[in-house]
Amino acid sequence: MKIYLFAVLAALGAPVVCGAQDNHAQAPWMAPIHRLFNGMNKGDSALVRSAFLPGATLVTVGKDPQGNPQLRATPLSAFLKAVGTPHPEAWSEPIWNITANHAPDLVQVWAEYAFYVGKTFSHCGVDTFQLVPDKGGEWKIFYLADTRQKEGCVIPEFVSKQFK
Repeated sequence: MKIYLFAVLAALGAPVVCGAQDNHAQAPWMAPIHRLFNGMNKGDSALVRSAFLPGATLVTVGKDPQGNPQLRATPLSAFLKAVGTPHPEAWSEPIWNITANHAPDLVQVWAEYAFYVGKTFSHCGVDTFQLVPDKGGEWKIFYLADTRQKEGCVIPEFVSKQFK
């Protein structure tokens, strides 16, 4: 139960679902994002690890009990352990409205998401990814931040119908 709760709080799920408006879906720097979510869905921590540079930062932006802004960091090693620990239902995090800003050696990707455990909606928010090419030229995530909310989520039908 503790690992399940951690995973839900980690808000990183599985298959990437992109709408027709998302013209960045096939860009080379999207490959690690696709691997991340596919690895989450399969519970494959090695696949997830391959999406990140060693020492990558994972942060959730939220509010403390008094409503003040709060950052909560999750070590990559803890996240990988949660992914690789067997869980009864797949984690899915479809994304849409993908936007990207890029330079030759830096890309920032912003996308809305919904997180599901099995067929059950958990929460939604925004994911932001910072990526750079590694020594071999392969794009890797070095920073991932997300927001989370349970209410006020506007999830496109092409996403929600997958989980009915």
